[in-house]
Amino acid sequence: MGSIPFGICFDGTNIWVTNNSNSTVTKLRASDGSIQGTYPVIIPYGICFDGANIWVSTDGTVTKLMASDGATLDTYGVGVGSIPNSICFDGNNIWVTNRSSSTVTKIQVNP
Repeated sequence: MGSIPFGICFDGTNIWVTNNSNSTVTKLRASDGSIQGTYPVIIPYGICFDGANIWVSTDGTVTKLMASDGATLDTYGVGVGSIPNSICFDGNNIWVTNRSSSTVTKIQVNP
């Protein structure tokens, strides 16, 4: 796995871990912990699953990954000067805390 694991989530089958210092996200098989893939994401922090995709808070943006293969689907800004940290899914939206701007950002999953 990568260096400085930070965030962790479960997608129903696999465990996903953000590796902050080497800018990757690792997918582990939950049954035995074997690595299923490691994907590039610039300085990842928090991570969550929306029922279909993986969302990662990064250094200045939020990145949406395909859960099946880790492919980057989209990147979302969270505001000038914002550095997203924690992230969660409420069933309809992604919510992100921004530590540098003391704000919270809501991203529509299916706009």
